[in-house]
Amino acid sequence: MLVYPSGIDVSTSTLRYLSALLRARRQERGTRWRRVSVGRQALLVLAHLRSGHTYAQLAAGFGVGTTTAYRYIAEAIDALASLAPTLAEAMKTASTKAFVMLDGTLLPIDRIAADRPFYSGKHKKHGMNVQVITDPAGRLLWASPALPGAVHDIKAARTHGIIDALAEAGVECWADKGYRGAGGTIRLPYWGRWETLSAGQQAVNRSHAKIRALVEQAMATLKTWRLLRKLRCSTTRITSLVQAVLTLHLTCSN
Repeated sequence: MLVYPSGIDVSTSTLRYLSALLRARRQERGTRWRRVSVGRQALLVLAHLRSGHTYAQLAAGFGVGTTTAYRYIAEAIDALASLAPTLAEAMKTASTKAFVMLDGTLLPIDRIAADRPFYSGKHKKHGMNVQVITDPAGRLLWASPALPGAVHDIKAARTHGIIDALAEAGVECWADKGYRGAGGTIRLPYWGRWETLSAGQQAVNRSHAKIRALVEQAMATLKTWRLLRKLRCSTTRITSLVQAVLTLHLTCSN
């Protein structure tokens, strides 16, 4: 395999943060020696998440075995995922905002037609459903564990307890028609064909759409980590990957 120099569009503060986290983890475990330094391990992990390089490609580039590259990445992902905010913690932050926005996204996976639980009829592809909560400016506050793509947004929100958590915290939330019937503090656009709505209802729906447009920034934030654009790992690892990306974003975005 040929090896060449390359770069990733990640800040040095992100690299320093992950390096410090891995260094503390090594000290906690009493690790004496590794094939690569904590800085190189952090860079390897960021290259995997940001650029989506495979274990074989990273192993060749960093001069380690494929199994070693996998272990280094899995170790860092687990460490980052453990620091991701819980829904309760996210509600504390959300309570300081004027309102929040809720939406779902599908993370594509490499599954075949026989894997029906992962097939999203809405998106016409296989994937995992992840619910996202953002602030009024579209900044990411929380991302849910991943569910099979066949799960609808309203069911996913109920499964994760998002609707009840928002109601208990008294936080108003803007969402789309996929959350019809949610109740609580969820605000939805008027239902029906555009031409059947009154002028006032159309005005409300236009205003609602303008407010919710910013939620796409959070989706774009997740997808800038190219690994999440086409996941080829076990579906049981996807939640940890999403939580790891969330931790890096919330910690290092400023």
